[in-house]
Amino acid sequence: MSTTNLSPPLTPIKELAGSLRNDGFAVLAPNDVAHIAGVPLNQLMDLNQFWEALPRDPYLKDGGRYRFRRHSSFEVKGESLSMVPHRAHWQSVNYNALHGGIERWFEPSQVQLTASPAWQSLLLGLVRVLNGLKPVTTWFIEAHQFRIDTTDGIGRPTPEGAHRDGVDFVAVFLLNRVNIKGGETRIFEAGGSAGLRFTLTEPWSLLLMNDERMIHESTPIQPLGAHGYRDTLVITFRSNGFQDSPSRSQQ
Repeated sequence: MSTTNLSPPLTPIKELAGSLRNDGFAVLAPNDVAHIAGVPLNQLMDLNQFWEALPRDPYLKDGGRYRFRRHSSFEVKGESLSMVPHRAHWQSVNYNALHGGIERWFEPSQVQLTASPAWQSLLLGLVRVLNGLKPVTTWFIEAHQFRIDTTDGIGRPTPEGAHRDGVDFVAVFLLNRVNIKGGETRIFEAGGSAGLRFTLTEPWSLLLMNDERMIHESTPIQPLGAHGYRDTLVITFRSNGFQDSPSRSQQ
């Protein structure tokens, strides 16, 4: 596994909407992410503390111990953001062949995180961007805090492989890389063969994708030394309700 990092193709913020519309994705530098959130970058950096001591993901079917995560869900109507009661994360096997079809109850995000003005401003700022592309009445949002570590020598950010999430848009933030190699981002056109590969390295850099058009994955990580880890925040935006288990609708 090479330690060479391919620089991401950064999108100037003034070209964000056009890039999402024409290419199906955009990659933003941290300062531009802060601009979208309407807060200083240091306030976003302060949120990184909530990635410490995440609970281990108990659902990994490969038996791995490398993934830690928390999960929370929100609705945005206009400029009104509300947190919904804690709920399971569910995906169909069409989008996640490895972990789809089961209700996964992860520990909720910390109250101090979700109540943070910077956090709330970030979600609302992203919604404003997406409303310029697809105006909807309500955005149904799921937020996932991930830490992938190298406890067993290798960590897999996307053990399900290249995939879509079954939503409208996906935002993947790189928060931290510590003593690792790998973790390369790969994106492909869902309807074609074109693709890109690059490595997000700057804290709070962002890959924002149209999930209907793009397939994505991240390559495994290995430690540079005794131990390493990679922290990310993944936020998904769906316009037609949360994804729920069919059995839930029958209750």
